[in-house]
Amino acid sequence: MPFRTTLKSLSSFFAQPYPFYYQGKDLSVIVVVIFVFVVFFNFLVEPFNVSRDEHIMHYFWISVIHSLVPIIVLLLLVGALLHKNVLIDSWTVKKETVLLLSFFLCTGIGQFLIRDLIYDNPNNWSWGYFFEEIRNTFIVGTLLMLILIPLNFNRLYFRNQRRAAQFQGMPQSVLDTHKKKSFASIFIKTQLKGDDFELHPNEFIFARSDKNYLEIFLKKEGKLIKQVKRMTIKQLDAQLSRFPFMTRIHRSYLVNLNQIAKVSGNAQGYRLELKDVPDTLPVSRAMIHNFEKQSQHF
Repeated sequence: MPFRTTLKSLSSFFAQPYPFYYQGKDLSVIVVVIFVFVVFFNFLVEPFNVSRDEHIMHYFWISVIHSLVPIIVLLLLVGALLHKNVLIDSWTVKKETVLLLSFFLCTGIGQFLIRDLIYDNPNNWSWGYFFEEIRNTFIVGTLLMLILIPLNFNRLYFRNQRRAAQFQGMPQSVLDTHKKKSFASIFIKTQLKGDDFELHPNEFIFARSDKNYLEIFLKKEGKLIKQVKRMTIKQLDAQLSRFPFMTRIHRSYLVNLNQIAKVSGNAQGYRLELKDVPDTLPVSRAMIHNFEKQSQHF
């Protein structure tokens, strides 16, 4: 029984959302940290014994070359992910772990392939050194991963929980501000002229992108109604831009701030509970600033 409980806990942990750091400024920071850490870790600690007589160049430059390998590998892996349009807003601890393990494996192979550049050893291309380089990379990398992922996950989770607490009084104030206001219906244009429709802002709850279609959820006469239209969420967002309480919270979600019942935090951002809606909506890490800014208007 304890074993099953442990497996369930691990499964739940790996399914948790996790921020995708590998783009923009965050990626630049990661690259610099890897470079500095690997250079000084190898140069000062010399964790793995290699005879100085085998060195083709000064050990500092060998350390620099060793540090460039993981950077090149990381950029190639991230480039492949972004090329495949990976859904970074649905990134999880499991996906992060798989990426890091792939990163360690490819880095170990890369360290093996550069041996002839830095070591004068007739056995550079042996299977023994092949597995040794992979082993060494996994030893260092896995130890760091086991320490950093849980620490970073908990840091982000509790930080966003604290930040989410500031919104606990927001939904009622939003409702109080707008509940007496009546907005006229507006005409929404879609990608198909025959699919155009009238939308009453007070009835709109949220919209969710589903491939080439948009699911629009409305509340009419106390009932939750879903309409499916052929249009993008960007097109709907542009047509609702005149209403400050309509805001994007995710690449796939647009929400009416008046309908928020509760805001909670997780490692990737916020989760929104809406009134009389069973599903919770994610506020992605990239949209947190926009969500907080829009919420301040109320």
